[in-house]
Amino acid sequence: MQFDAILFDLDGVICSTDEYHYRAWKAMADSIGVPFDRTINNRLRGVSRMVCLDIVLEKYHGPALSAEEKLALAEKKNDLYRTSLKEMSPADLPAEVRETLDTLRAMGLKLAIGSSSKNTPFILERIGLGDYFDAVSDGNNITHSKPDPEVFLKAAEMVGADPARCLVVEDAVSGAEAGHAGGMKVACVGDAAANHAGDWNMKSIRELIEIAGA
Repeated sequence: MQFDAILFDLDGVICSTDEYHYRAWKAMADSIGVPFDRTINNRLRGVSRMVCLDIVLEKYHGPALSAEEKLALAEKKNDLYRTSLKEMSPADLPAEVRETLDTLRAMGLKLAIGSSSKNTPFILERIGLGDYFDAVSDGNNITHSKPDPEVFLKAAEMVGADPARCLVVEDAVSGAEAGHAGGMKVACVGDAAANHAGDWNMKSIRELIEIAGA
């Protein structure tokens, strides 16, 4: 096999929390009179919370916000989001994802998460994968968000794998760029696949089994 480890983005790859994010950002934006729609929401994929806030505030025309006020807005959004995430359960983990993960593990591959989200541990616990992965690199241990490769490089280090022997799985173009910037091959689903951002652009995550086994 050409890979020793597979590094997965979380949201949009393992499970989908897009709707939860959208509702939380919309409620926060509405509270300060900022227009927010799904087009803007799509720009928030794969980047850190504070970068997301800056994008949301592009249409803000009120009094200048201090760093503390911006942080409070980001925390307000996250509180709304985390409250809604309590609705998640193992039913939010697609069967094809679980079957693919189990098959890849049986092939002897290390499996890790590389996500910019600080809520990664909570989400994994809710969907029944709290202790499943060999390593979790996320927004709690990085200083640079995607497309910087830091989150994936740390994941590779945590599982003891050479980045050149790691395959990144992403649904966001910024995430695919992060994988490539780290010297890794990238397999894409979703928006990233539609934009041909990967070395492999998949229609189903099941295709990873053939890619990894080649």
